[in-house]
Amino acid sequence: MALSEDPPPRDNAAGEVPEMDRSLSFETFWNWLVGHPNCILRAGTDDVALFDDDDFFWHFTTSPEGERVVEVLRGKRLVGELIIDPQRVSYVQPMESEQPDEYPFELVAADGDDRQVAYFFVLSHAFDEERGQLRQRVH
Repeated sequence: MALSEDPPPRDNAAGEVPEMDRSLSFETFWNWLVGHPNCILRAGTDDVALFDDDDFFWHFTTSPEGERVVEVLRGKRLVGELIIDPQRVSYVQPMESEQPDEYPFELVAADGDDRQVAYFFVLSHAFDEERGQLRQRVH
């Protein structure tokens, strides 16, 4: 996946994204995401994608090593999982969508000037940066 915007500046030791930027820290995004499992349309990497279905539900957990685990389940059966290394994610970038009612988020890994999308999520609503809440598109 190609990045369409420049990365946010880093100006603190914790690696947090400045409030004036559209980007989110991974922790801010993750904490918001776990409260909206029914809003995920798909998630994945460049190599694999997990898609939502009426028979599936999304489950979140943290491994003993601190990795974030996103599971897609059908009943008690695991359909697929995405394991996210939060140390690899420099920031989360909300993106403009090419489809109506889809709100993509790119989890970007930055190393110097090299940036790549490590993971992505597409949700049915946007993140409201000012309140950390839902923002529904008005038609």
